[in-house]
Amino acid sequence: MTDPIADMLSRIRNGISADKKSVDIPASNIKVDIVRVLKDEGYIEDYREVGEGLSKKIVVDLKYTDENASVIAEIKRVSKPGLRTYVSKSLIPRVKGGMGIAILSTSKGVMTGMSARKMGIGGEILATVW
Repeated sequence: MTDPIADMLSRIRNGISADKKSVDIPASNIKVDIVRVLKDEGYIEDYREVGEGLSKKIVVDLKYTDENASVIAEIKRVSKPGLRTYVSKSLIPRVKGGMGIAILSTSKGVMTGMSARKMGIGGEILATVW
């Protein structure tokens, strides 16, 4: 697998389209950080890490509205292994006019674009969610 973050986002997207309650994702530190941001921003219900060593997984509980529609309308990978996308603090994108979030990897850790803008730092745009 050349892009584990894209695989994680695809698993979440596929789980939503299949109306699953939760999805299993192979664990890594960056994936846990991304899922933590999604939980903090209210896009997923919860997550937990299960297993140990190479069999460690992240179980992501997906979030739906009362009408059974997913809270995540679109989740998209921006920076890819073949074309990294870095931005300065002044060029951090506003997703859907501020209705969505950009997830950035910065020198201070993984955070939303709004948090990075407030801290005055740029970084690599990992994904956008709305």
